[in-house]
Parts: sequence; structure tokens; C-alpha cells
Amino acid sequence: MEQQQIDGMRVAFFGGSFDPPHLGHLAVARAARVALGLDRVIFTPVGAQPLKPLGSTASFADRLALTELAIAGEPGFAVSLADAPRSGGAPNYTLETLKRLRAELPPGSTLFCLMGADSFFGLRRWRGAAEIPFVAPLIVASRPGQRLDDLKASLPEGLRMESEPEANARGSAVEVRSCQLRNDAGQTAPFYLLPGLNVEISASEIREQIRAAFGGHGNCHELLPPAVFAAIKARGLYR
Repeated sequence: MEQQQIDGMRVAFFGGSFDPPHLGHLAVARAARVALGLDRVIFTPVGAQPLKPLGSTASFADRLALTELAIAGEPGFAVSLADAPRSGGAPNYTLETLKRLRAELPPGSTLFCLMGADSFFGLRRWRGAAEIPFVAPLIVASRPGQRLDDLKASLPEGLRMESEPEANARGSAVEVRSCQLRNDAGQTAPFYLLPGLNVEISASEIREQIRAAFGGHGNCHELLPPAVFAAIKARGLYR
């Protein structure tokens, strides 16, 4: 498979296990694309997550294939191999991946880092977490009613919000709020919050429902793109 060319000027990295990719992932990516005027959202399945020592349930090849099926026909979406498995099973670190991606973009481009609230709440544990927003500004898809204090408390050590996130006057159909993050060195980086997304879908729960569906006791059609569910059945994944 050839890696798709990244040719947009405003590009969002969307990393994760995608084990499996589901409709919640698509909803987050669509909202970010509209709200921030993105040219491209690149779905980047990870080879080995340092914080998940047991690894993913499905193989990288299967997760990559399912992600390609999930985004097929979606304007502005692409799949990247930037976080593919490394030699010797070495872990993938988001900061390193973002630096490589930004260096590959055309001059004048902006790279963002898109994530759901669940990932953001674990951000403090990531390697070089306080540096990430200055390589690629964060876009965080939050859930309705999410407490701002919880978001502030989850910022990596040494970062703080300079003000309350305010509505962005882009005229977008999707609500987006923005503010500035500041580090101890005085550097600032924009921070974007998508506060109105009600897409709390757990991949682990989806895997359980898939197992139940194989046994004739469940239905996960409403949680997965049809092509993804068909491929999971054909490959016998998550049994």
C-alpha cells in the first residue's frame, strides 16, 4: 500500500489504536475538519503504544485495513503510515511522529494534533507531553457538559491556560472554542476545544459487542461503518 500524499495546508494528525475504527472516530474527525477549516485529517494507526504494554487486540495490518475502509469516500480524510511498527518492536511516541510529519509538510502549512477527551486526560503521561502543543496545536473533542477544570487539571506539568476558552468567530456550523496555552518559558500555543460532541463510544465495549454479535446475541451495526463490520466478520476479528 502506498502512503497517501499529504498536500493540505491545514492538516490534523489523528492518532490512535483504531482497534477497531468506529463512528465516534469519524464524528470527531468530521467536526474538526469543519470547525478548523482543515484540508486534511490523517488517521494514523499506531504500531506500539508505550502506555499499552499488552498491545492492541487486532494486528497493525488489520487495523490499518479497517481504518482505510472506515474513511473510504470521506472528503479530506487519509491514512498515514507515520506511526507504523518500528524495528524491534520499539514504541511509537507521538512527539517524534509529529516532528517528522511537520517536517514533511509544504512550507507555510500548519499541523494540528487531534484527540478525544479520553486521550487528553492521559496526556500528562506521554513522553514530551508539554512540548507537543508547540509542535502541533491541540484540538480536543470534548463531551457536552465536560468540566473545564478537569481539562485544565489534565494539562501536562508546566502548561497552563491563559484564559477561558472562548467561542471562535469562524462562522462554522460546529462549535469551537479557543484560548492560548503558555509554558514556563513564556512560549504560547493555541488550544482548540470542540465542546459539543456526544460521541462517547468505547472501543473495548465495541469489541465486546462484536464478540456477542458473533454469538448471535448482540448488534454493533450502529457503532461501526458497514464496511468495517463486514471486514471484521470476514476476517474473524475480535471473536
